[in-house]
Amino acid sequence: MDLLYNIGACLAYGVVGTLLMALGYIAVDLLTPGKLHELIWTDRNRNATLIVAANTLGTALVVVSAILASEEGLANGLISTAAYGAVGLALMAASFLILDALTPGRLGSIVGDNELHPAAWVNASAHIAVALVVAAAIS
Repeated sequence: MDLLYNIGACLAYGVVGTLLMALGYIAVDLLTPGKLHELIWTDRNRNATLIVAANTLGTALVVVSAILASEEGLANGLISTAAYGAVGLALMAASFLILDALTPGRLGSIVGDNELHPAAWVNASAHIAVALVVAAAIS
């Protein structure tokens, strides 16, 4: 019986994590011009790929920390994981906007460039850094 419960919990946490990563993808898509699916899969754009990959990894870091620190009981654990994940996504989006305001040019337009731009690395590292801070705050 424990095995079935744990499998169900695994599936439930997996769904929450996957939904959060999808929300992260949507957030990056909204913050940048163009459609990410075209930039990545059709145009093979490295800037967009790097930023989305960092966002996905950052979201996963937050979700893993939230699961490890989750509240007692499956329902409470899922709710706290979703809440912490939403906070992490909001902070990663805020870091994108703050970097955009503090740096020359528009970060969003850099995502559309075909040539890999150093600002994409800065943006990607900011996503991971914010996620690590949120993950540390959770535990």
